[in-house]
Amino acid sequence: MASLTYDLTLAGLSIGGAAALTGIGLIVTYRATGVLNFAHGAIAMVCAYALRQCTVEWGWPLWLGALVTLFVLAPAIGMALERFVFRPLAVLGGDPAQTLVASIGVFVLLVGGAVLVWGPGARADAPELVSADPWGQLAVALVLAVAVGAVTRWTRFGRELRAVVDDRPLAVLNGVDADRVAAAGWAFGSFTAGLTGVLLAPYVRLDPYGMPLLVMEVVAVAVAARMRSLPVAVLVALGIGVAQSQLTRLHPSGWAQPLLQAVATNLFVVALLVAALVLPGIGTRDALPRAATARVPTPPGAWIVAGVLFLLPLGFAGSDLHTSVQVPALGVVLLSLVVVTGRGGQISLGQAAYAGLGALFTALLAAGRFPGLPRLPELAALALAVLLVAPLGLLTGWPAIGRHGLALALATFAVGVGVSRFVFAQPYATAGLTVHRPAGFEGDRAYYVLELALLAVALLATRFLRTGRTGRALAAMRDHEQGASASGVQVPSLKLLAFVTGAALAALGGALLTMGLRAFDPGAFDPVRGLLWFAAVVVLGADSTLGALTAAALLVGLDAGARGGVAAALIGVLAALVGRFPGGPYEALRTLMERLRPRRTTRLTPLGVAARGRLKAAGRGRSGDTRHGRPETAAHGRPEAPRPGPPEAAPHGRLEGAPHEQPEGAPHGRPEGAPHEPPKAAPHRRPEGAPHEPPKAAPHRRPEGAPHEPPDTALHEQPETARHGPSEADPHRQPEAAPRGRLLGKGARQTVGPPAPAHAALPVPPTAPPPRWLPGAAAGPRVSSPAPLLRARGLHVRYDGFTALDGVDLDVRPGRVTAVVGPNGAGKSTLFHCLAGTVRPTRGRVLYGTRDITRLAAHARTRLGVARTFQQLAVFPSLTVAENVRVGAEQGRVTDPAAVERALRLLGLHGPVRSLPAADLPTGTLRRVELARALAGSPRVLLLDEPAAGLDTAEVAALTRVLRALAADGTALLVVEHDLDLVADLADEVHVLTAGRIVASGPPDQVLAALEATVGR
Repeated sequence: MASLTYDLTLAGLSIGGAAALTGIGLIVTYRATGVLNFAHGAIAMVCAYALRQCTVEWGWPLWLGALVTLFVLAPAIGMALERFVFRPLAVLGGDPAQTLVASIGVFVLLVGGAVLVWGPGARADAPELVSADPWGQLAVALVLAVAVGAVTRWTRFGRELRAVVDDRPLAVLNGVDADRVAAAGWAFGSFTAGLTGVLLAPYVRLDPYGMPLLVMEVVAVAVAARMRSLPVAVLVALGIGVAQSQLTRLHPSGWAQPLLQAVATNLFVVALLVAALVLPGIGTRDALPRAATARVPTPPGAWIVAGVLFLLPLGFAGSDLHTSVQVPALGVVLLSLVVVTGRGGQISLGQAAYAGLGALFTALLAAGRFPGLPRLPELAALALAVLLVAPLGLLTGWPAIGRHGLALALATFAVGVGVSRFVFAQPYATAGLTVHRPAGFEGDRAYYVLELALLAVALLATRFLRTGRTGRALAAMRDHEQGASASGVQVPSLKLLAFVTGAALAALGGALLTMGLRAFDPGAFDPVRGLLWFAAVVVLGADSTLGALTAAALLVGLDAGARGGVAAALIGVLAALVGRFPGGPYEALRTLMERLRPRRTTRLTPLGVAARGRLKAAGRGRSGDTRHGRPETAAHGRPEAPRPGPPEAAPHGRLEGAPHEQPEGAPHGRPEGAPHEPPKAAPHRRPEGAPHEPPKAAPHRRPEGAPHEPPDTALHEQPETARHGPSEADPHRQPEAAPRGRLLGKGARQTVGPPAPAHAALPVPPTAPPPRWLPGAAAGPRVSSPAPLLRARGLHVRYDGFTALDGVDLDVRPGRVTAVVGPNGAGKSTLFHCLAGTVRPTRGRVLYGTRDITRLAAHARTRLGVARTFQQLAVFPSLTVAENVRVGAEQGRVTDPAAVERALRLLGLHGPVRSLPAADLPTGTLRRVELARALAGSPRVLLLDEPAAGLDTAEVAALTRVLRALAADGTALLVVEHDLDLVADLADEVHVLTAGRIVASGPPDQVLAALEATVGR
């Protein structure tokens, strides 16, 4: 017995040593680059094949083949990936969504390339680099771990590596060559992958699909080490290896025997499930690329062409028709990814598992082998299988509620691997299983018609989840999850809906695929297939149903009409180049076509040339002062505009300094893309209540991720007096006043430049009654001290031992504007998040009227009447302006159909701008869109987090008028702001927050004066 235990321990150490090598490589790559390398297993497979090619096929000595493979080929692969795939992504900002897609693309590319070069079959003659004695592999793993630890701790490169890990931009500013560090990390990670592959190849199945998946199963080792600690990774790997080896001694009996045996031989898969679903996740940022622009509409006639192409196989016969049968079925599977990934914005690497379960359940039900159920006809079995698999979507949907990014990717991947290993690979589930087509649809042509009908049903279901109220809510969740929750979207329920619907569609497609082939093939639903499907949908249009159908035809057609692996290689190339073509292949093709399109030059006819000469002569005759035969021009090359005359009095009902009101329905200013109209010159006037200083505009700011656009016309097309201000002789010129400025932290708002364009001002006439947002709101004068509507009592918040809030009490009263100011780090954002529902306090309560809402989620508070805006813009770029606002009304459960129009009109968004995609608008307009969305839900409490960020002076003045009107209508407003000028003009009560405590409260003039005196000292 002791000898058996010793032998099994040695065998476990051998397995654990190989797993430790994988963990070391993944951790080093992640620490150097921030990328969880999903292609690690594929690199190991390629290196194992390369060593076999050198020694077995070409007859090289083993030492020479190993030297070339491990010290030349493997590092070269890593450095090539860093230079051509991941460095462009780092230049774009290192978005983890795109790095994840690129990493999966490299995986798919290497697998497809290996199939093309070496074929899909397994190889049993891989050379043995290290003897079967486990001490060799264990020694290699320990030596590598010690060497990496020593380099990291005691060398200059190690210090640079730690600096890049902690803060890459700061390290670059201090002279660290981050690209060199990343290249070294990739080279070493690829070396360890290659070493793992050549060590495992003699003892496992060497094939393009099995080895990459086997290596990726041990990613649990790196996750358990939190992607940081090499000693923990080595110990976990050795422990799991020894435990798995010892479990082979067990010989259970009874009904649980097959399952227990599967667990004993796949303990690393169990560890992967635990690490992905139970342990705290790594990577918390969003996992999918967010739409920078609105979804490109489908070209006219595209669906007609697609319909004709899908009907075309009805005229085929023989093998061509039999192959075409797979396309609609795979199209249904890929539509499930459109729902989950494209519309819901959630990563799902386990859709192959749901497709396989749908196929397996259908076959078991039709054969009468499903426990507790009789034999069913094939169509009934298909429908029941879809209903049984749909709830299983919670396996990946539930982790998605609290996980994002790499954590969600690992969770869905772990579910796919677990189902493959514990269900599809077990004889008790699939042995002797036959699959038949439904009665009346046995022939390929008849079955193809049935598939087209079910594909049409799947397209209708997908369209339902891409349009209407549900579609807008899903798009909002995808574009900005926190913004969607603040708009009232029930994000957890919506995620579950997306995953459950995706599981149902995948099950339907998998069942159709198996019936079409008349056999259940576990390899058709391997997790590697899931990665391939995910990459294909993402690169060909994640939110495009037409893209999913194109991907299905591409995957089936290329692999059927050419050597296997062509489709995987092509999809892998497209996914790996996501850093060079962030807009995808369609955008890259469109850009290329525009560059290749010949430019057409316009030439005048002889008559036109003569007419132009006469016009030039007439112009020289009329010009009094010429320069080289042309009228004198201004600095921008245009005839200098005449200076405006004396200012006229503003008409009745118009705010001082605001533009003339346009007829109803006309835009307030020039929307994007509209032809330029020269602005009317107007005298400068100071808004009522504003500080005594000339208004100055901030430089044009472009929204993050939006395409470049020229600055506002006010900076270029204004007459001289509008551009440079009144002349010194102008009697209306006001003296410079020392602005109060920003004394409490962030940089001051720019106040240099011309007045803002006309569209920035919001038409809220001071003489008109305020807009009626709240049903039954009382009109008339304000109550001097109304009862608080939102209260905070004794709020305490601690982060890792740091006290952010220390017993904060705050009242937000209806009809009044309450402001919170303080230096950076004072706790303002934490207080704001506690009131909004995104942070739960350690102690204390938040009351809405008399109701305790401390534990109420953010979306529930929004529906209750507490709306908020964000410091960083929280708009939904793939939706239009009107759709953004409609989300706020729909999710806020507002029944008044005019609420959206009132919000658009109040914020000056009711003109042509309402139909423009939010992605293409400037910052000032997006601020109005966000505020309009919050107001569309008819809130009673409005929380504003730095609403003036990114706005110029004129836009701030217009925003001030709107907020005053809302307060006059009875809305309770809380403003967290650094701009003391805005606070002084707007607030009725100011609270100063310092070190998590409110140290002063009172009217703004008294509190801010005392604050200025304190800061001045």
